[in-house]
Amino acid sequence: MPAVDVDGLTFTYPSGPRPAVRDLRFRIDHGEVFGFLGPNGAGKSTTQKLLIGLLRGYTGTISALGRDLADWGTDYYEQIGVSFEIPNHYLRLTGLENLSYFRALYRGKTRRPEALLEMVGLADDGGRFVSEYSKGMKTRLGVARALLNDPRLVFLDEPTMGLDPVSGRRIRSLIREMKQTGRTVFLTTHDMTVADELCDRVAFIVNGEIGIIESPNKLKLAHGARKVAVEHTNDGIPGRSEFPLDGIGANADFLALLREVKIHTIHSQEATLEDVFIHVTGRSLH
Repeated sequence: MPAVDVDGLTFTYPSGPRPAVRDLRFRIDHGEVFGFLGPNGAGKSTTQKLLIGLLRGYTGTISALGRDLADWGTDYYEQIGVSFEIPNHYLRLTGLENLSYFRALYRGKTRRPEALLEMVGLADDGGRFVSEYSKGMKTRLGVARALLNDPRLVFLDEPTMGLDPVSGRRIRSLIREMKQTGRTVFLTTHDMTVADELCDRVAFIVNGEIGIIESPNKLKLAHGARKVAVEHTNDGIPGRSEFPLDGIGANADFLALLREVKIHTIHSQEATLEDVFIHVTGRSLH
């Protein structure tokens, strides 16, 4: 059975004029990093809240870790970890005290808070009050808290938003480690670079509906131009030439260019994941 199985999921907020998410259908395999991609307001966070049981009153079915979500009790939270887009920490406690408090809420085996702070790059800041943390530090503390119970299924909502390049790289490496150790990750983001780097498959969601589900590589290949672009210099004059990718090894003009001029770059013209998103959904990510 898949780690997560969603069929016909529809949910409308009591004050909403229309469903926030409509007829969602997808499966997530064990050990998969599944990206849920879309602009702000598309339904990403609503879907995560439904999957973790924070929102009720939906139609359709949700199965998680082999059981219908409705059949899970509080033991569900012993099996999952959640990092929210907007961190909700106790600001008057230190980072270490926050993790120690939440650690005490679990009945099963937990991980050492000090080790988790080290993993997210906060080892030197564990003794500081969270009120002194930057937004990026609070985000990283949220990721650490999501891993306290060594969960089988991890939900990460915009885990790299607001992070500097070094911290962002650290969190991306941590997500790759989760996959390598067999954890399943549900990753919501509007950062296509992060999704392209980390996700086995991605779902595009706009206005509460999924447009397509596929691997990033297959999407880029399907929507890219089958051409090769060569940037070069000839007698001090810069130039750019394009050739069909098919039959490139026997293309006389391409081979002559390689022999006769100084080559700077050679790139296939694959689409970016953001290009594909716009093509499939007709919407930008902003």
